[in-house]
Amino acid sequence: MKKHWYQNLWIWSVIYFSLGFFNILFAWLGMIDFLLPLVLAVFGGSKAFCNKYCGRGHLFMKLGSGLKISRNKPTPKWMYSKWFRYGFLAFFMTMFALMVFNTYLVAAGADSLSEAIKLLWTFNVPWGWTYSAGFVPDWIAQYSFGFYGLMLTSLLLGLLVMILYKPRTWCTFCPMGTMTQGICQLRATVSDKK
Repeated sequence: MKKHWYQNLWIWSVIYFSLGFFNILFAWLGMIDFLLPLVLAVFGGSKAFCNKYCGRGHLFMKLGSGLKISRNKPTPKWMYSKWFRYGFLAFFMTMFALMVFNTYLVAAGADSLSEAIKLLWTFNVPWGWTYSAGFVPDWIAQYSFGFYGLMLTSLLLGLLVMILYKPRTWCTFCPMGTMTQGICQLRATVSDKK
């Protein structure tokens, strides 16, 4: 089987999480993975990012299939269900909104910078060594800590379901995949009405 260049994008995920471990400001690079799928869905009408260019999906394939870490069991049907996918999207977006609100509070001076990563939206993990105060405004650093926490949490969830089930099980309920699928369906509905 012919190997395509984008199958090596798993390296991007490794680089991203490694850079964030040493300097939290690199967390902003994760916005590429946040915005690019939406741009491709809105303007291209496809889930090309999810299907081909997602570094995390390729990482799960590399670990799960390539290194045989996955049990390769069938993904439970409830993970495919609309109620779970949209429920997880709503939960994820709520956590994202809270992160943005905390960033706003720091920017407004109502709260101080929290140099911690929140794992699984619950556990604060001290991460202060990754940032030297005063380098950028506190709100930029606060967003970095929050966004990296979201990205790391989703990676850990993805790794867990990769081990338990098929390598790309995370992709069945990934919030970005759910959003891009919704955008593509909306685009198709609008173009059918023309």
